Amino acid sequence: MSADTGPGRRGECRSAEQQGEAAHGIEDQDASLSRPSSPREAAYYRTELEYALGTPFTAGNQVDVLRNGVEIFPAMLGAIEAAEESIDVVTYVYWTGDIARRVADALARKAREGLRVRVVLDAVGTQKMASEVVDQMREAGVEVRLFRPIRLPRPWQADKRTHRKILVCDDRLGFVGGVGIAAEWEGDARTPDEWRETHLRVSGPAVIGLHSAFLDNWNECGAWQWAPIRQALPVHEDGVLVQCVRASSTIGWTESAAMLRSLVAVSRVRLRIVTAYFAPDNALVEQMISALERGVAVELLVPGRYNDSRLSQLAGHPSIERLLDAGATVWVFLPTMLHAKVITVDGRLACVGSVNVNHRSMGKDEECCALMLSDAVTATLDRQFDEDCRRAQCLDADTFRERGRWTRVKEQGARLLLEQL
Repeated sequence: MSADTGPGRRGECRSAEQQGEAAHGIEDQDASLSRPSSPREAAYYRTELEYALGTPFTAGNQVDVLRNGVEIFPAMLGAIEAAEESIDVVTYVYWTGDIARRVADALARKAREGLRVRVVLDAVGTQKMASEVVDQMREAGVEVRLFRPIRLPRPWQADKRTHRKILVCDDRLGFVGGVGIAAEWEGDARTPDEWRETHLRVSGPAVIGLHSAFLDNWNECGAWQWAPIRQALPVHEDGVLVQCVRASSTIGWTESAAMLRSLVAVSRVRLRIVTAYFAPDNALVEQMISALERGVAVELLVPGRYNDSRLSQLAGHPSIERLLDAGATVWVFLPTMLHAKVITVDGRLACVGSVNVNHRSMGKDEECCALMLSDAVTATLDRQFDEDCRRAQCLDADTFRERGRWTRVKEQGARLLLEQL
């Protein structure tokens, strides 16, 4: 695989600027990505996404981008320690490790102090969790519910999970993204044992959307509860416009699929996608190819050697080949497992949450994402994308097309399970 970033034939590694030169002229793209967005541009993205997804953007939000466990876990633990009334958590992954114990200790301590502490654990995603950790929380007064336990009378529920990762403290400070509570996420993505992740800390009216996603799962897996909101939400002057997209599992496709298609559709200059599991349907691949044909620079960053789902990786290879042939730039992350789920559009719009570009997120799982209309937040995520690419290998279309026959056989086998990946 070639890491050459010089200009060349389609499918070779080219920077976004070089792709833009072919499509628009390099000056036009540089100017579009570097200048502040205009009210007209913001209105375009906002209107299109509100109509497509049915959820309004809220103004007055403060958003902090947190990269890797070294930033994410101190922020989350700090919010838990500072909470005065309530703590709500829903997570797909709660496994083992020092952070698993520290989070449980913090939640148990706050429950003993008299706070209302509620935790939703996905019954499949948390199977590695130590039972004594759950017992510790329950004994301290934490209300713990399992989301869709596996039961023989209702086996179809096993296929539809909550993949959300949300923390809300005092009904006014929220966290959303892709982090799991496990040793794999500790550290700073320096070694294979420290996964790469992106998470958000959100303060402001958008927390309503995160809280409703928690309540959606909480009330499904136990007695319905209602309680008045204890604290008013802060509204930050000159804050970020945020749209919370809450996707529920269903038959067919979910709000996640509509969101992914909409983000590709509204892109005009550059589309950047970071995903842990890239196994899209043909319709989304065709949409991305159409974006390339209308001059959008499409860049994709996915896991490389270190990944926790080889089947998903293999199933996505044919789609990657098609995108490379159409002129997309595809990077594979080298140092460790890339678990982040980030999309940026035109330097104006960003999406961070639990949604992967795969069939499970698009058609089966409960998810939650935050879409942000913010030059500053998008610039931060784009800068991190560039930094990650410096630790990645860029795929060459010709070399990738020459992968072995046995690999292609395994890819076809993996694609038989595409809807489960």
